[in-house]
Amino acid sequence: MLLLIQYTLIFASVLSVVAIGGMFSERSGVINLGLEGCMVMGALAGALVMSFIPETVPGFFVVILTLLASITTGMLFSMLLAVAAIKFKADQTITGTAMNIIAPALATAIVKAITLNTGEKKATPYLYYIQTHEYFIIKIGSFELNWFIILMVLVVVAACIVLYKTRLGLRLMSCGEHPQAAASNGIDVIKMRYTGVLISGALAGLGGIAFINSANSSWPFDSGVVGFGFLALAVMIFGKWKPINIFFGAILFSLFRALGSVYTGFEFLKNLEINATIYNMLPYIVCLVILAISSKNSKAPKAEGIPYDRGMR
Repeated sequence: MLLLIQYTLIFASVLSVVAIGGMFSERSGVINLGLEGCMVMGALAGALVMSFIPETVPGFFVVILTLLASITTGMLFSMLLAVAAIKFKADQTITGTAMNIIAPALATAIVKAITLNTGEKKATPYLYYIQTHEYFIIKIGSFELNWFIILMVLVVVAACIVLYKTRLGLRLMSCGEHPQAAASNGIDVIKMRYTGVLISGALAGLGGIAFINSANSSWPFDSGVVGFGFLALAVMIFGKWKPINIFFGAILFSLFRALGSVYTGFEFLKNLEINATIYNMLPYIVCLVILAISSKNSKAPKAEGIPYDRGMR
């Protein structure tokens, strides 16, 4: 049971952070379907830092540098969506999908190039980081607390404060609801939308490094983040674009995802003799069922996905 709680919290830290990132983008009026791609690029940057930083560097600085690399890379990659969707008014769905296709291929190519240059006989799309993995773990007795769980709580609290208690958050939401009305009140809609997309990229990059730290010792870049970016979008919709709801939605979805990792520790589940693949499919099946039931009551920002045109009313 303790292991189930640990895994649930670890997966929830990924889903909630990425989903809140997507929320900021959509609240500003831009649909970021490229969250999965931003996660991959953020994970790549963090993994490179963890793999090649000198062993003499203290663990605290390893953590800080890894997080900064992931956040910065996620933001830079999200600029592809920001420029295409905001400046050139390209279709946001197609742009996000293209980002998700490009990211794993680009990450795999980079890792293969690195392994070949370091003398590996056969380049593989894996990046090993087990030597620095322990820096992200806090042991409390038999319970292991991941630093990303603490970051998850901080991100949720910060999102609530920024969105509902600051001028930035209120302006951001107004741009996602009625950008023309916001502009008539002196709000720079273009600037707000860039801000929303960059925040989403930063949090998706953070979620990417959190994702690979939930692995054992290596991560196959060619498989991306196995749909966690899309699952985060589902959590965002289920949470009705509200940080607290997103947090609890992430816990629910992560519980089913965690079952796929620890079901062997439960005798009654082992006795059911269900194929392990079924347990791994559970979060996605639950996602479809819950969204089918709850989507009718979900109200997305009215202007999301609609390019901003000053001439429209």
